[in-house]
Amino acid sequence: MEMKTHKIRDTIFLFLTAMIWGAAFVAQSVSMDYIGPFTFICLRSVIGGLFLIPVIMVIDNIRKKRRSESVKTASDNGINSFQKMQAEEEKLSWKNKRLLESGIVCGIFLFLANCFQQTGIQYTTVGKAGFITTLYIIIVPFMGLFLKRKIGINIWISAVIAAVGMYFLCITESFSIGAGDRLVLMCSVVFSVHILVIDHFSPKADGVVISCVQFFTAGVIASVLMLLFEHPSVSAVIAAAAPILYAGVMSCGVGYTLQVVAQNGVDPTVASLLLSLESVFSVLAGWMLLGQKLSGRELFGCVLVFAAVLLVQIPTEKLFHTA
Repeated sequence: MEMKTHKIRDTIFLFLTAMIWGAAFVAQSVSMDYIGPFTFICLRSVIGGLFLIPVIMVIDNIRKKRRSESVKTASDNGINSFQKMQAEEEKLSWKNKRLLESGIVCGIFLFLANCFQQTGIQYTTVGKAGFITTLYIIIVPFMGLFLKRKIGINIWISAVIAAVGMYFLCITESFSIGAGDRLVLMCSVVFSVHILVIDHFSPKADGVVISCVQFFTAGVIASVLMLLFEHPSVSAVIAAAAPILYAGVMSCGVGYTLQVVAQNGVDPTVASLLLSLESVFSVLAGWMLLGQKLSGRELFGCVLVFAAVLLVQIPTEKLFHTA
């Protein structure tokens, strides 16, 4: 009964995460009325990093308590448990050299992805930006080909459906694609690389700590470009305070924390499907908060892209399972 309750709780957490991330596209769009993209990325990233520091401290205290309990009950199994705790603490420790290396590399790619997305969202709707961004779920497996990973038939089918969906969503009657859509598509490609980089480094350092370091890294890079090219005024930052705080606290801090907590108790396929709803919520948020509407052609493209995103996450054996 308790396990079932935890599963329901974790499912709700992932649903809330998708809502938070979907609404974040509105915050990104609104902020551009007051400040430049580098300023927004800088402030959002730093706030997100600061939010995660107390989260890391809480996790650290929990692990220390578990470690002390393992020491008290030092049986054979206890020793194994104790050794696992030591390994987890080492991942979490700021003395871990791999931690800084991992966080900095991830932060560079995070900055690049945010840069494309934040610039592109000025020239497209938040709904289209949300759906184009989620294409990373399809792009990642194809990038895996370079790492000699196999691709299932469901991914090939998804790629075709997504390509058709992108045509209806982004390509105009003159067979051109808007500047904003191109930039957000580049964001999706860079996010795909970012995911593979995290996958490479995650066994070597704690995921929450890597995220904290990457937020600060992205913030530092953005701050340099902000000072060089944008020179934001205090009044402009204050005017954009609400979307900045939402993106920093809710999207980076709360959203990421909920994801980390919830994914431990939910099947990865289910988790991916729930988080994919981010694109749907971006359309709803854009419509409800900004009055942005998509044409019938664009909505049809959204449906195809979302179908492709769902299909790519269904294991091949389940997709073609026969009784």
